[in-house]
Amino acid sequence: MGNREALLAGAKRCIVEKGYAHTTARDIVAASGTNLASIGYHFGSKDALLDAAILDSFDDWDDDIEAALRDHPDGPAADRLAAFLDVLIGKVRTDRAVVAASVQWVAQVEFSTAVREELARAYARARRAFAAMLLDLAEGEVDDDTARRVGSLGLALVNGIVLQALVDAEAAPSGPDIAAALRALVPVNAR
Repeated sequence: MGNREALLAGAKRCIVEKGYAHTTARDIVAASGTNLASIGYHFGSKDALLDAAILDSFDDWDDDIEAALRDHPDGPAADRLAAFLDVLIGKVRTDRAVVAASVQWVAQVEFSTAVREELARAYARARRAFAAMLLDLAEGEVDDDTARRVGSLGLALVNGIVLQALVDAEAAPSGPDIAAALRALVPVNAR
């Protein structure tokens, strides 16, 4: 493992142990076995490294999410959403420290242009991917308006459920709970 990978792994360990807001460059160096100069060389700053660590942590969930979605390839959108949300809620329970660190990271948008821009890019990608998942389309088939509308609804659900699960995991809704609520709001015959 090279220094870049060691730094990323060390930063991911630190955000789990200390959170985003309380991790120092020295913590990362100690966890990674590298030196302070390597942070600047590979990432430009401690904050940029922590940003990359947060985003990389969520990439680690992709296989679990894709496996859950494979179980509902042709089902209704609400079933695909329920499967996705159940994986997400499970990750909040098992990777709680990473999720809490990500909330600390998101809170930096008011103070960091870099975080705001990175999150805006991540949300733009996520909107399109979320709309594609819900509508059972390839991402390239999702037009900009649909990505903005449907994907934004998906992100609103995800963000709200993540916060509820962090505050009180036992009272947070499950994926099927959200699917049932959507079905109650928009009956199948209402289209």
